Amino acid sequence: MALYAIGDLHLAHDVDKPMNVFGHDWDDHPMQIRLAWENLVEPDDVVLIPGDISWAMTLPEAKQDLEWIGDLPGKKVLIRGNHDYWWSGISKVRQTLPDDVFAVQNDALRLNGYTICGTRGWLLPSHPKFSEHDEVIYRREIERLKLSLDAASKLGDPVIAMLHYPPTTNLQEDTPFTDLMEKYRVKACVYGHLHGLSHRFAFNGVKNGTLYALTSCDFLHFRPTQISFAPLLQD
Repeated sequence: MALYAIGDLHLAHDVDKPMNVFGHDWDDHPMQIRLAWENLVEPDDVVLIPGDISWAMTLPEAKQDLEWIGDLPGKKVLIRGNHDYWWSGISKVRQTLPDDVFAVQNDALRLNGYTICGTRGWLLPSHPKFSEHDEVIYRREIERLKLSLDAASKLGDPVIAMLHYPPTTNLQEDTPFTDLMEKYRVKACVYGHLHGLSHRFAFNGVKNGTLYALTSCDFLHFRPTQISFAPLLQD
């Protein structure tokens, strides 16, 4: 029962939003993802998808993208990204999800021996474009992560967190997000959002006992990555 992650799928089966405008690496990227996924993932594996799932604007428009995910092997867990405008209310989202696809929002899920939690996150105050408006959302997302971690703490170890936005930077700065990871002894945190040249701002490694991994699909060359934190389980 392996654990994989791949984010920022940016699917668009029912809307006109081709991703290859961002470069030829994105040519037919859903097929690239599917081929790699089917080659790697077994039915009992868990795949984390930390946001930016579909370009759809409404839940009905997203249905085909969600069914595409549902057809792939494994049990899939989603959180909302900044472009997931179709994600209107968690109850409606969960009613629409296919079998073996799950959504986390202000709560946690125990699945195949993993406790999975998370939230969207937001720009960090160190970002040059961070504003007073961002501060409001940033503080709200910190509280949402705490709610999710509180729920996770009642379900058992190991705890795996998903954020869409990076919880820290390549400088490994301490943030309220990383402080919470340390406090709740989170074993791994996967995140996305960063594309192209922005990959250089990512932190991939262990910080204060938590493994951090950027899992944007273009960073992973459209191939789910296995999340392995076995040495941390001994802490």
